[in-house]
Amino acid sequence: MRLSIRNRFAGTVTAVTFGEVMSTVKVRVAGDREVTAAVTVEAVKDLGLSAGSSVHVLVKSTEVAVATGAVDGISIRNQLPGTVTGVDHGVVMTTVKIALDEGNVLTAAITKDGAEDLSLAPGQTVTALIKSTEVSLATD
Repeated sequence: MRLSIRNRFAGTVTAVTFGEVMSTVKVRVAGDREVTAAVTVEAVKDLGLSAGSSVHVLVKSTEVAVATGAVDGISIRNQLPGTVTGVDHGVVMTTVKIALDEGNVLTAAITKDGAEDLSLAPGQTVTALIKSTEVSLATD
């Protein structure tokens, strides 16, 4: 299967916490970074997820926000520091490439106005922000 989702990372499930309808799944990805996904209990069972399971973390580029300063007092679980490696401005939208570590690059699609307000440029340190509800998981 081919996907249009730009952000795909291999990882290992470190913990699953079940709720009545939703679960949180913590996944260790390269560089000892952890990503949290909020998915349905049904999905966890269908995928057979448990600690040690191999998964792919998937995030649409439009679901990635970018911060340039300290990120305090925010409920977003996934806060991934990195370095901007590329900024490509379109008429309305901008894609921002963020190197996380070990060759992992995250793509954020944000408004051109937002990118210009942040003065994003290669070499700049940023934090990628992803709500756990916007993280999808896949297995082979």
